[in-house]
Amino acid sequence: MATDYTGEVETDGDWQDRHDGCLRIRKLAVESFDNNVYVVACANTTSALLVDVAARPERLAEALEGFEPVAAVQTHGHWDHVRAWDGVRDGLGVEVWGHAGDAQRFPRAVDRTLRDGETLTIGDLTVEVIHLPGHTEGSLLFLVVGDERPHLFSGDTLFPGGPGNTFGSSENHTRIMDGLEAKVFDRLPDETWVYPGHGADTTLGAERPKLAEWRERGW
Repeated sequence: MATDYTGEVETDGDWQDRHDGCLRIRKLAVESFDNNVYVVACANTTSALLVDVAARPERLAEALEGFEPVAAVQTHGHWDHVRAWDGVRDGLGVEVWGHAGDAQRFPRAVDRTLRDGETLTIGDLTVEVIHLPGHTEGSLLFLVVGDERPHLFSGDTLFPGGPGNTFGSSENHTRIMDGLEAKVFDRLPDETWVYPGHGADTTLGAERPKLAEWRERGW
């Protein structure tokens, strides 16, 4: 695995690349909300997924050069994660896939509805879809296992220091915490690398000791 990857990228600056077996991960950040966008690619075939059509479709096109995108997948439908939808879908001809729970948030209909537990074949990679509502009803995480560790693309559901914003809803806070414990922390090892929708990366091992604190604080 590349040793120079830090996960810390400047908004509208250079991207960073990471290798784990045939898995290639490219991270970049775009526009004023510092949205992270990821290319998840198979080095054996150049097939790839784009994670979140956040903004700046011309920049996303640059990040996809050399890859054959199968689709763009949405972690959720908040406006800052969908601003490049038309540019990616129409300008680049790349389908956009997402969960039906966020259909009313998306600017247009998805080309494919994703469901909890299904797997996406990207070249020689298998990407698992994890539906974990709380931040939004249709929030998704995407899991791919490399040779050295699992890699989890968490959108705005999990960050360094806590779960995503549930906007004052105790019910949704309970849902997001229950989902994180059952679908993420209870089944994945500490070395799992987490790639959030904004800001720096983390690992499950770094965050695991804080679960009880997150649940108690209620946000």
